[in-house]
Amino acid sequence: MGMASFAVALMVTMVIMSHCLYGKEFYGGQEIKLQRLLKQLNKPALKSIKSEDGDIIDCVPITSQPAFDHPLLKNHTIQMRPSFIPESDFTYTKKNATAITQVWQKNGECLDNTIPIRRVKKEDILRAKSIQSFGKKTLPNILQVTSADQFRHEYAYTGVRGGKFFGTKASINIWKPYVATPNEFSLAQTWLVSGVGLSRNTIEAGWQVYPQIYGDNNPRLFVYWTSDGYQKTGCYNLLCAGFIQTNKQYSVGGVYANVSQYNGIQLELNLLIWKDQKTGNWWLRINDDVFMGYWPGSLFNSLGDGATDVQWGGNSGTTFGSHFYYGGPGQNVKCP
Repeated sequence: MGMASFAVALMVTMVIMSHCLYGKEFYGGQEIKLQRLLKQLNKPALKSIKSEDGDIIDCVPITSQPAFDHPLLKNHTIQMRPSFIPESDFTYTKKNATAITQVWQKNGECLDNTIPIRRVKKEDILRAKSIQSFGKKTLPNILQVTSADQFRHEYAYTGVRGGKFFGTKASINIWKPYVATPNEFSLAQTWLVSGVGLSRNTIEAGWQVYPQIYGDNNPRLFVYWTSDGYQKTGCYNLLCAGFIQTNKQYSVGGVYANVSQYNGIQLELNLLIWKDQKTGNWWLRINDDVFMGYWPGSLFNSLGDGATDVQWGGNSGTTFGSHFYYGGPGQNVKCP
C-alpha cells in the first residue's frame, strides 16, 4: 500500500449522555459579534432546501464555503478527488445493507458545483457558552478535575499508539441514544492523533447526538479537527474555516433518516480517513463510495509526519450520577 501503517477497525458503538447549560441573550457588542458570525458562516446560497427535521440546507458554491476564510487557504486550489485510494487486506461483506440517507434529501438535492451546508440559526449560537466557543469541543482539563466536579466526560475506546499511521477505517452502528438536557451529548467516532498538550493535532469523524449545537436529539454526521489541543483552532463540521467539502450529496451536520433497531434493521456509517501522499491533505470517505472532502494538510503541524495514535470509540458528557438507563437498546424505554 506504500504506507508505513494503516489502522483498521470494525466497531459497533453505543454511548451515553449529560447535564444542562441553557441558552442566553447577548446584548450590545455581543449582539453585533453574533450577527457577524451568522453572516460569516451562512454563505450566499444558490438554492435552499427546507428539511422536515427543521433544518435549512443551503446549497453554497463550493468555492464560497467557510473553509476559504482561513488565511492559510486564501489561494488554495480545491482537490476534487484524492490522488489515490488506499487498499488493505481488510474486507467486510454487507448483509442486507440499507442505504444511509439524510432527512433533508427527501425534499431535493443541491446543484452541481455546490455543497449542502446546514444553515446556522441565532438560537444555535445562543445555546453555546459563548460566541467564541460555538461549534467547539469543551474538554475538561484532566489535571484540574476534582471530586466536586459534576459535569464529566466519559470515554470508551480502543486504539493503537506509538507508531506512524496514515489512515483509519471504521464501521460504526448508528443509534439514537437518549440525551436528557441541552448540553449533554453522545457520540461514536474514530480519531487520528499526534502531539501532546497544546501541540496536539486531531482529525475526527463519526456521528453524534448533541442538542447544544443542533437544537434537537437527532443523530448527525460530524467531522472535527484541532491543531492546538482544542484551544483556539478547529471546530465541528463547517462551523469555522478548515474542512473542505467537495461532495454535494451529504451534509456534515445532517440528520440521519433512519437508525438501527434492536433485533431489527442495522445501519452503519462506514468511514475511511487517509493522508493523500501527493498533496498532504487528509481525505474523508463515507459509505464506501462518497468522497466527502478533506482536511488540508496546511492546517496541521505534527500530523504532517503522520498520526502517532489511532482510536475508535465513544464519548459522552453527563452530570455525574444522573441519566444512566440500564439495559441498552430495546431493553429500556429511554434507549429505543
